[in-house]
Amino acid sequence: MLGQSERPTPAQIRRAPKVLLHDHLDGGLRPSTVAELAAESGYDRLPTTDTAELGRWFRDAADSGSLERYLETFSHTVGVMQTREALVRVAAEAAEDLAADGVVYAEVRYAPELFQERGLGLDEIVEAVQEGFAEGERRAAADGNRVIVRTLLCAMRQNARATEIAELAVRHRDAGVAGFDIAGPEAGFPPTRNLDAFEYLRRQNAHFTIHAGEAFGLPSIWEAIQHCGAERLGHGVRIVDDIKVHDDGSAELGRLAQYVRDRRMPLEMCPSSNVQTGAAESIAAHPISLLRRLRFRVTVNTDNRLMSGTSMSEEFEKLSEAFGYTLDDMQWFTLNAMKSAFLPFDERIALIDDVIKPGYAALRSEHLFRTPGRA
Repeated sequence: MLGQSERPTPAQIRRAPKVLLHDHLDGGLRPSTVAELAAESGYDRLPTTDTAELGRWFRDAADSGSLERYLETFSHTVGVMQTREALVRVAAEAAEDLAADGVVYAEVRYAPELFQERGLGLDEIVEAVQEGFAEGERRAAADGNRVIVRTLLCAMRQNARATEIAELAVRHRDAGVAGFDIAGPEAGFPPTRNLDAFEYLRRQNAHFTIHAGEAFGLPSIWEAIQHCGAERLGHGVRIVDDIKVHDDGSAELGRLAQYVRDRRMPLEMCPSSNVQTGAAESIAAHPISLLRRLRFRVTVNTDNRLMSGTSMSEEFEKLSEAFGYTLDDMQWFTLNAMKSAFLPFDERIALIDDVIKPGYAALRSEHLFRTPGRA
């Protein structure tokens, strides 16, 4: 077997089955698609129409260390996603791109309320995105890359439409919508502002995650769990504020951190994005290493592939370089994510037993076969 001290190659990381729980549709467009949709729709506010320059602009603009500044980059992607055709295209390409990167299951989220500038209804928006994902899945399968994509509908926490979007998610939950989320700036907009929506979702036996503990600290996490009943935490990075690490390396968990670990509360961590928004100083200093060592249910995610210029493979490459993670570590993160997915239990087990575990076993066997002197 691949030894604990042996890091996987970039090619192995790309081929390894991966599970993605936190990825924004409007944060994952191809730069070329942004430019082409802008030209087609008459959107004239892009900083540049050169594809290479545009990709760099998104990454540079997002590298501000501020969540608020980071979120400003979305005005351009949202601006070109105001038609049914654009939504179908963006969703189809997202599914293709994820599948090509070795992602076997993904939950991609977006806020339908952001795509109504040209008169689209909320149900029309959801139907267009679902059509796009289905088409992307078909194209990916034709290329030999199978992926299952489900969606999470977000309500913007600074607005007052959370219950409306929650009802939309329930209305479409049998057509590919796996759950609900709230997104947007945390500071000044605590999760409890949307308490009615979360109470409605619980009554409907519907799944939901909550962005919490990214730009704001422990109170945001506490409210998301204890008042709102979150099943997962979007980011959750600031849970480390409730953990004291002693000089000898031992860790002392506060009551909230202990509760999160005891309950196996999934943390949807996005390393590159967390560095960009100032939630972590660097990849090497990211709390994911400590939380993995303490066996919190940590998952690895992309957040916004365009703004971070990243992919699931690149996130794992960075973590492997920073912390020496192996295929065993990758599988651990991936199983955490699959166990935490808003997918029926039998479907989760099937992906674990039929796709994920065999995929990692094959990579280990391949390494063993190709390494001289190994027995």
